[in-house]
Amino acid sequence: MQRELFKLIVALTIISSLAAATLAMVYDTTKGPIAEQKRVKMIRSLKGVLPEFDNEIDKDISEVILGKDSRGMDKKVTFFNARSGGNLVGVAFKVIAPDGYKGDIEIMMGVSPERKITGIEILGHRETPGLGDKIADKWWKDEFKGKSLEGSKIAVKKDGGEIDQFTGATISPRAVADAVRSGLELYKKEHKDGRSG
Repeated sequence: MQRELFKLIVALTIISSLAAATLAMVYDTTKGPIAEQKRVKMIRSLKGVLPEFDNEIDKDISEVILGKDSRGMDKKVTFFNARSGGNLVGVAFKVIAPDGYKGDIEIMMGVSPERKITGIEILGHRETPGLGDKIADKWWKDEFKGKSLEGSKIAVKKDGGEIDQFTGATISPRAVADAVRSGLELYKKEHKDGRSG
């Protein structure tokens, strides 16, 4: 009986070791391509919100620590600096609208050196199809282009601003407008001449 049990334990150990080794090989094989796909997706979103640039934007970054989260981890924002011929033409960074109708809305926004919005891209949301999900429509995102803290009221029209809301779905556009306005305030405070601070 003990001999059978020993054989079973040895067999299970060998199978577990082989499974672990296989998983490790699969992870090592796929982590490079997965990281590259993430990079390509991020570069695409940066190109969608910024003027044309010729630098390696994912390497020309600056980070600012905004404080600590509820777990004591640093809350950071990464500024991606877009340059053409060595001159700064725009900066992109992510903002989160925490008050979307169905949760967080992740936004990439671009800002010119003159502190005007060059574009926004909705990176992720769970808003209602046919209503709140219109925040991802090009015509609506384009309403933010050229707006600034000084010359515009970045809020939905229902709140006295310049941004359209949708019939039956004011929460989603309001959340995005509020997050973009907060993003401009953060940019004004933290980013100067291609560097933070």
